[in-house]
Amino acid sequence: MSEEKKPETPPQAAAPQAADLPVIDCRNVTKIFKDERSGREFTALQDVSFVIEDIPNTGEFITILGPSGCGKSTLLNTIAGLEPHFPPTRGVVLMKDQPIAGPGPERGMVFQTYSSFPCYTILENVAFGLKLKGVPEKEREDIAAEWIKKVKLSGCEKKYPRELSGGMRQRVALARTLAVKPRVILMDEPFGALDRITRWDMQDLLIELWSEVAATVFLVTHDIPEAVFLGDRVFIMGANPGRLLEIVKLPRPTEKAAEMQRTAKFSEIVNEISRKVEHIR
Repeated sequence: MSEEKKPETPPQAAAPQAADLPVIDCRNVTKIFKDERSGREFTALQDVSFVIEDIPNTGEFITILGPSGCGKSTLLNTIAGLEPHFPPTRGVVLMKDQPIAGPGPERGMVFQTYSSFPCYTILENVAFGLKLKGVPEKEREDIAAEWIKKVKLSGCEKKYPRELSGGMRQRVALARTLAVKPRVILMDEPFGALDRITRWDMQDLLIELWSEVAATVFLVTHDIPEAVFLGDRVFIMGANPGRLLEIVKLPRPTEKAAEMQRTAKFSEIVNEISRKVEHIR
Protein backbone atom coordinates (compact mmCIF):
# COMPACT_ATOMS: atom_id res chain seq x y z
CA MET A 1 0.00 0.00 0.00
CA SER A 2 1.46 3.30 -1.02
CA GLU A 3 1.97 6.01 1.54
CA GLU A 4 -0.66 8.74 1.38
CA LYS A 5 0.74 12.03 0.24
CA LYS A 6 -0.15 15.09 2.27
CA PRO A 7 -1.48 17.98 0.22
CA GLU A 8 1.09 20.70 -0.34
CA THR A 9 0.57 23.93 1.53
CA PRO A 10 0.02 26.69 -1.02
CA PRO A 11 2.71 29.38 -0.89
CA GLN A 12 1.66 32.53 0.92
CA ALA A 13 1.58 35.71 -1.07
CA ALA A 14 4.39 38.05 -0.13
CA ALA A 15 3.33 41.18 1.68
CA PRO A 16 3.65 44.24 -0.55
CA GLN A 17 6.82 46.23 0.03
CA ALA A 18 6.66 49.98 0.62
CA ALA A 19 8.28 50.64 -2.74
CA ASP A 20 5.50 48.67 -4.48
CA LEU A 21 2.68 50.68 -2.94
CA PRO A 22 1.23 53.72 -4.72
CA VAL A 23 2.49 57.07 -3.48
CA ILE A 24 -1.05 58.45 -3.68
CA ASP A 25 -4.23 56.42 -4.13
CA CYS A 26 -7.33 58.60 -4.40
CA ARG A 27 -10.49 56.52 -4.09
CA ASN A 28 -13.90 57.95 -4.99
CA VAL A 29 -13.22 61.25 -3.25
CA THR A 30 -16.23 63.53 -2.88
CA LYS A 31 -16.12 66.85 -1.05
CA ILE A 32 -19.32 68.75 -0.24
CA PHE A 33 -19.23 72.19 1.36
CA LYS A 34 -22.23 73.59 3.24
CA ASP A 35 -23.03 77.28 3.61
CA GLU A 36 -23.85 77.77 7.29
CA ARG A 37 -26.12 80.76 6.63
CA SER A 38 -28.25 79.45 3.79
CA GLY A 39 -27.83 75.75 4.46
CA ARG A 40 -27.11 75.20 0.77
CA GLU A 41 -24.62 72.55 -0.24
CA PHE A 42 -22.00 72.73 -2.99
CA THR A 43 -20.23 69.67 -4.38
CA ALA A 44 -16.64 70.71 -5.05
CA LEU A 45 -15.43 67.19 -5.95
CA GLN A 46 -17.39 64.14 -6.97
CA ASP A 47 -16.06 60.57 -7.12
CA VAL A 48 -12.48 61.48 -8.05
CA SER A 49 -10.24 58.41 -8.36
CA PHE A 50 -6.67 57.94 -9.58
CA VAL A 51 -3.45 56.15 -8.61
CA ILE A 52 0.08 57.57 -8.61
CA GLU A 53 2.64 54.77 -8.61
CA ASP A 54 5.97 55.01 -6.83
CA ILE A 55 8.50 55.39 -9.66
CA PRO A 56 11.97 54.72 -8.16
CA ASN A 57 14.56 57.51 -8.43
CA THR A 58 12.24 59.54 -10.63
CA GLY A 59 8.80 60.37 -9.28
CA GLU A 60 6.03 61.68 -11.47
CA PHE A 61 4.92 65.20 -12.34
CA ILE A 62 1.13 65.67 -12.45
CA THR A 63 -0.32 68.93 -13.71
CA ILE A 64 -4.01 69.71 -13.12
CA LEU A 65 -6.07 71.79 -15.55
CA GLY A 66 -9.71 72.85 -15.61
CA PRO A 67 -12.06 75.83 -15.40
CA SER A 68 -12.51 77.88 -12.24
CA GLY A 69 -14.66 76.03 -9.73
CA CYS A 70 -13.73 72.53 -10.91
CA GLY A 71 -12.13 71.60 -7.57
CA LYS A 72 -8.44 71.75 -8.54
CA SER A 73 -7.37 73.48 -5.32
CA THR A 74 -9.81 71.41 -3.26
CA LEU A 75 -8.19 68.25 -4.59
CA LEU A 76 -4.71 69.60 -3.80
CA ASN A 77 -5.70 70.65 -0.28
CA THR A 78 -7.40 67.30 0.34
CA ILE A 79 -4.13 65.51 -0.45
CA ALA A 80 -2.33 68.01 1.80
CA GLY A 81 -4.81 67.30 4.60
CA LEU A 82 -5.69 70.99 5.04
CA GLU A 83 -8.99 72.14 6.53
CA PRO A 84 -11.71 72.92 5.53
CA HIS A 85 -11.02 70.80 2.42
CA PHE A 86 -10.06 67.80 4.52
CA PRO A 87 -11.35 65.25 5.30
CA PRO A 88 -13.36 64.35 2.20
CA THR A 89 -17.11 63.95 2.66
CA ARG A 90 -16.87 60.51 1.08
CA GLY A 91 -13.98 58.41 -0.15
CA VAL A 92 -10.39 58.30 1.03
CA VAL A 93 -6.89 59.40 0.02
CA LEU A 94 -4.13 56.92 0.82
CA MET A 95 -0.40 57.61 0.90
CA LYS A 96 1.63 54.41 0.77
CA ASP A 97 -1.55 52.49 1.70
CA GLN A 98 -2.16 54.62 4.81
CA PRO A 99 -5.12 57.03 5.00
CA ILE A 100 -4.01 60.66 5.09
CA ALA A 101 -5.04 61.97 8.49
CA GLY A 102 -3.98 65.62 8.19
CA PRO A 103 -0.89 67.65 7.25
CA GLY A 104 2.48 65.90 7.43
CA PRO A 105 6.16 66.55 6.66
CA GLU A 106 6.10 63.96 3.86
CA ARG A 107 3.92 66.40 1.88
CA GLY A 108 5.19 69.91 1.10
CA MET A 109 3.02 72.80 -0.15
CA VAL A 110 3.91 75.80 -2.34
CA PHE A 111 1.12 78.36 -2.56
CA GLN A 112 0.30 80.96 -5.21
CA THR A 113 0.60 83.80 -2.72
CA TYR A 114 4.01 84.60 -1.33
CA SER A 115 4.07 82.64 1.91
CA SER A 116 7.43 83.57 3.42
CA PHE A 117 7.52 84.83 7.01
CA PRO A 118 8.17 88.59 6.71
CA CYS A 119 10.02 88.84 10.04
CA TYR A 120 12.46 86.02 9.16
CA THR A 121 15.53 86.30 6.98
CA ILE A 122 15.72 84.20 3.82
CA LEU A 123 18.00 81.73 5.59
CA GLU A 124 15.55 81.47 8.51
CA ASN A 125 12.63 81.01 6.12
CA VAL A 126 14.30 78.17 4.22
CA ALA A 127 15.40 76.53 7.49
CA PHE A 128 11.94 76.78 9.07
CA GLY A 129 10.68 73.31 8.10
CA LEU A 130 13.95 71.75 9.21
CA LYS A 131 13.57 73.50 12.57
CA LEU A 132 10.10 71.97 12.98
CA LYS A 133 11.62 68.55 12.30
CA GLY A 134 14.12 69.08 15.13
CA VAL A 135 17.23 69.37 12.95
CA PRO A 136 20.08 70.97 15.00
CA GLU A 137 20.71 74.66 14.27
CA LYS A 138 24.11 74.36 12.55
CA GLU A 139 22.97 71.46 10.38
CA ARG A 140 19.72 73.14 9.32
CA GLU A 141 21.53 76.39 8.49
CA ASP A 142 23.99 74.47 6.31
CA ILE A 143 21.16 72.65 4.53
CA ALA A 144 19.22 75.91 4.08
CA ALA A 145 22.30 77.68 2.68
CA GLU A 146 22.80 74.84 0.18
CA TRP A 147 19.20 75.08 -1.03
CA ILE A 148 19.44 78.87 -1.30
CA LYS A 149 22.41 78.27 -3.58
CA LYS A 150 20.44 75.69 -5.61
CA VAL A 151 17.62 78.17 -6.26
CA LYS A 152 20.23 80.74 -7.32
CA LEU A 153 19.77 83.18 -4.43
CA SER A 154 23.29 83.09 -2.98
CA GLY A 155 24.03 86.38 -1.22
CA CYS A 156 20.40 86.84 -0.12
CA GLU A 157 20.67 84.78 3.08
CA LYS A 158 20.42 87.77 5.41
CA LYS A 159 17.82 89.68 3.41
CA TYR A 160 14.10 89.76 4.24
CA PRO A 161 11.27 88.77 1.86
CA ARG A 162 10.24 92.41 1.33
CA GLU A 163 13.64 93.04 -0.28
CA LEU A 164 13.07 90.42 -2.99
CA SER A 165 11.08 90.38 -6.22
CA GLY A 166 8.07 88.11 -6.68
CA GLY A 167 10.07 85.53 -8.61
CA MET A 168 12.79 85.51 -5.97
CA ARG A 169 10.22 85.03 -3.19
CA GLN A 170 8.82 81.99 -5.00
CA ARG A 171 12.36 80.62 -5.19
CA VAL A 172 12.49 80.97 -1.40
CA ALA A 173 9.19 79.07 -1.08
CA LEU A 174 10.51 76.36 -3.36
CA ALA A 175 13.78 76.05 -1.40
CA ARG A 176 11.90 75.88 1.92
CA THR A 177 9.65 73.09 0.64
CA LEU A 178 12.42 71.03 -0.97
CA ALA A 179 14.85 71.40 1.94
CA VAL A 180 12.85 68.91 4.03
CA LYS A 181 12.77 66.46 1.08
CA PRO A 182 9.03 65.68 1.04
CA ARG A 183 7.81 62.60 -0.82
CA VAL A 184 4.97 64.60 -2.37
CA ILE A 185 5.12 68.27 -3.43
CA LEU A 186 1.82 70.14 -3.87
CA MET A 187 1.86 73.42 -5.82
CA ASP A 188 -1.16 75.70 -6.24
CA GLU A 189 -0.48 78.03 -9.19
CA PRO A 190 2.96 78.93 -7.82
CA PHE A 191 3.96 80.95 -10.89
CA GLY A 192 0.59 82.54 -11.63
CA ALA A 193 1.64 86.06 -10.61
CA LEU A 194 4.92 86.03 -12.55
CA ASP A 195 5.65 87.51 -15.99
CA ARG A 196 6.24 85.09 -18.87
CA ILE A 197 10.06 85.28 -18.89
CA THR A 198 10.32 84.79 -15.12
CA ARG A 199 7.77 81.99 -15.38
CA TRP A 200 9.91 80.17 -17.95
CA ASP A 201 12.93 80.52 -15.68
CA MET A 202 10.97 79.09 -12.74
CA GLN A 203 9.72 76.17 -14.83
CA ASP A 204 13.31 75.31 -15.81
CA LEU A 205 14.45 75.60 -12.20
CA LEU A 206 11.60 73.40 -11.00
CA ILE A 207 12.44 70.66 -13.52
CA GLU A 208 16.10 70.82 -12.52
CA LEU A 209 15.42 70.56 -8.78
CA TRP A 210 12.66 67.99 -9.18
CA SER A 211 15.06 65.62 -10.95
CA GLU A 212 17.27 65.86 -7.86
CA VAL A 213 14.63 65.13 -5.19
CA ALA A 214 12.69 62.56 -7.31
CA ALA A 215 9.39 63.38 -5.62
CA THR A 216 5.82 63.15 -6.85
CA VAL A 217 4.59 66.62 -7.80
CA PHE A 218 1.02 67.87 -8.20
CA LEU A 219 0.83 71.33 -9.79
CA VAL A 220 -2.42 73.22 -10.32
CA THR A 221 -2.33 75.77 -13.12
CA HIS A 222 -4.59 77.67 -15.51
CA ASP A 223 -1.71 77.98 -17.98
CA ILE A 224 -2.01 75.22 -20.61
CA PRO A 225 1.56 75.57 -22.00
CA GLU A 226 2.87 75.31 -18.43
CA ALA A 227 0.80 72.17 -17.81
CA VAL A 228 2.05 70.58 -21.04
CA PHE A 229 5.70 71.50 -20.46
CA LEU A 230 5.86 70.28 -16.86
CA GLY A 231 3.45 67.36 -16.78
CA ASP A 232 4.20 63.67 -17.25
CA ARG A 233 0.42 63.42 -17.07
CA VAL A 234 -2.18 66.18 -17.32
CA PHE A 235 -5.34 65.74 -15.27
CA ILE A 236 -8.24 67.52 -17.00
CA MET A 237 -11.10 68.34 -14.66
CA GLY A 238 -14.68 69.40 -15.23
CA ALA A 239 -16.86 71.67 -13.10
CA ASN A 240 -20.26 71.61 -11.41
CA PRO A 241 -19.44 69.25 -9.80
CA GLY A 242 -15.65 68.96 -9.93
CA ARG A 243 -14.65 65.64 -11.46
CA LEU A 244 -11.71 64.07 -13.25
CA LEU A 245 -12.63 63.81 -16.94
CA GLU A 246 -9.45 62.68 -18.66
CA ILE A 247 -5.77 61.93 -18.06
CA VAL A 248 -3.34 62.74 -20.88
CA LYS A 249 0.17 61.25 -20.84
CA LEU A 250 2.94 63.46 -22.24
CA PRO A 251 6.68 63.19 -23.01
CA ARG A 252 9.15 64.80 -20.63
CA PRO A 253 10.76 68.10 -21.67
CA THR A 254 13.95 67.82 -23.70
CA GLU A 255 14.74 71.53 -23.97
CA LYS A 256 14.53 74.67 -21.88
CA ALA A 257 11.05 76.12 -21.42
CA ALA A 258 11.52 79.13 -23.71
CA GLU A 259 12.91 77.07 -26.60
CA MET A 260 10.57 74.12 -26.29
CA GLN A 261 7.40 76.21 -25.93
CA ARG A 262 8.14 77.93 -29.26
CA THR A 263 8.31 74.68 -31.28
CA ALA A 264 5.60 73.53 -33.69
CA LYS A 265 5.30 70.13 -32.00
CA PHE A 266 4.75 71.73 -28.60
CA SER A 267 2.13 74.10 -30.03
CA GLU A 268 0.34 71.13 -31.57
CA ILE A 269 0.08 69.40 -28.17
CA VAL A 270 -1.04 72.64 -26.49
CA ASN A 271 -3.75 73.14 -29.11
CA GLU A 272 -4.98 69.58 -28.61
CA ILE A 273 -5.19 70.03 -24.82
CA SER A 274 -6.80 73.46 -25.30
CA ARG A 275 -9.59 71.95 -27.38
CA LYS A 276 -10.26 69.41 -24.65
CA VAL A 277 -10.40 72.11 -21.94
CA GLU A 278 -12.53 74.48 -24.05
CA HIS A 279 -15.23 71.83 -24.51
CA ILE A 280 -15.60 71.13 -20.81
CA ARG A 281 -19.06 71.80 -19.41
